[in-house]
Amino acid sequence: MLKLEGVSAGYGDFQALFGASLDVQAGEAVAVIGPNGAGKTTLLRVISGIIPLREGHLSMEGRPLDRVPAHRIIETGIAHVPENRRLFPRLTVEENLKIGAYLPAARSRFAERLDFVYSLFPRMKERRNQLAGTMSGGEQQMCAIGRALMSGPKLLLMDEPSAGLAPVIVQQVFDLVRRIRSEGYTVLIVEQNIQQVLKVVDRAYLLEVGRIKLSGKSADLLASDEIRRAYIGL
Repeated sequence: MLKLEGVSAGYGDFQALFGASLDVQAGEAVAVIGPNGAGKTTLLRVISGIIPLREGHLSMEGRPLDRVPAHRIIETGIAHVPENRRLFPRLTVEENLKIGAYLPAARSRFAERLDFVYSLFPRMKERRNQLAGTMSGGEQQMCAIGRALMSGPKLLLMDEPSAGLAPVIVQQVFDLVRRIRSEGYTVLIVEQNIQQVLKVVDRAYLLEVGRIKLSGKSADLLASDEIRRAYIGL
């Protein structure tokens, strides 16, 4: 479904990615793990068109994305749940969700998509008239995920969904990821909580200093002495 080949990118004179290659097949959940500053968020921003490629090739279902502007990426079936959620705090939950359905195809199915999101996140239905900025961090994360799902994406990108949340809420967030997977969505998730994320994905890539250092099945990486010593503290 998604394929990155030799992708390099950065900010001004700073290069954050060096020849990164990865792929995500339909129906998979894939994680990109690694330390803070490794280039994980940059990788998702490249896929979303927010940061341009410097080198390499990027495609979705065989369609080149190298020159597709950021505002057209969602039309290819990619939806992005950004780091820190990026909700509109002075809009209600339902207004935030409505923004996720701005594509013509999504607008025509708005009621259906809204019912689906509310069935997935009943608390959002309870909070639908509440200002998004007044909710807890975990509730805001539900709203951000729901907003992305409103477009009916083929691929869901999730950037550090557990960041800044209390441990009990972190567990709830990963339970949400499991539920989304059970609905048949393809997921690419960037996450620093390596022990938790490797329990909910099929495969993972280890990104260090902008380069893919290791990849494999999640169970194999979770059992890896190198991963356990360096990132899990075991």
